[in-house]
Amino acid sequence: MDKAVRRITSDTPRLDAELLLAHVSGLSRSGFRAFPEREMDARRAAEFEDLVVQRAQGMPVAYLLGHQEFWSLLLNVSSSTLIPRPDTECLVEQALELPLPDNARVIDLGTGTGAIALALASERPGWVISACDLMEEAVALAQANASQLQLPVEVFQSRWFSDLLAASFDLIVSNPPYVASEDHHLDEGDVRFEPASALISGPDGLDDIRLIVDAAPSWLNSEGWLILEHGFDQAEAVQELFAARGFAKVESRKDYGGNDRMTLGQWPRKGASLAQ
Repeated sequence: MDKAVRRITSDTPRLDAELLLAHVSGLSRSGFRAFPEREMDARRAAEFEDLVVQRAQGMPVAYLLGHQEFWSLLLNVSSSTLIPRPDTECLVEQALELPLPDNARVIDLGTGTGAIALALASERPGWVISACDLMEEAVALAQANASQLQLPVEVFQSRWFSDLLAASFDLIVSNPPYVASEDHHLDEGDVRFEPASALISGPDGLDDIRLIVDAAPSWLNSEGWLILEHGFDQAEAVQELFAARGFAKVESRKDYGGNDRMTLGQWPRKGASLAQ
């Protein structure tokens, strides 16, 4: 174990090694801590070695394990989607606090693993929730997660709103690509292995957010809400996009690190004032 820890150059090398060992051995982390003298057979030892090598090269633990926990839900993941991150749970929290009807119609754009839509469905069984993604592999993965968790989320293929059937929503939620094309973070950490199409959005990272904000009112019910995740330094720009499009009650909310990482706004009912 100690040799594996020394070879992994992440922020959490011991945790990473323990998760990989637990995956291979079938024991819990506390289980092999309690019996450190227990040895693995040659096949499992070789499998563990292979995983350690890949992790040492930077491959994300979630991809190596094939799953990631989000909102207490165990989700299958693959290299065709982003890995769900804890800060995106803040987006779920904010959506759950909105004044929505008990039978609200909700859509998660660019759903990836289905994390946001499935988390909302687990908390609001009366909501009618759908989700879409451009990538066929992501759609299949989100559908599999919904089936495995037995949560009634309809998942289909669409680039944002382009292939939606005629419908209107009380809430549109999305964690879209928002990284600038020349951002140095693209060459660091786990994101090196994640799909660029789910990360990069033009020179300033706002191309997809502009598209969503511009099109969303055509798909929102009166007094419906739009809430988007974005970069830690993009709140002001995103607020301006919301306000310019005519949204009311525009504000940004913080993630677990205290950064403004979500912006929301309400589409006003016809004839209503846009005053905040």
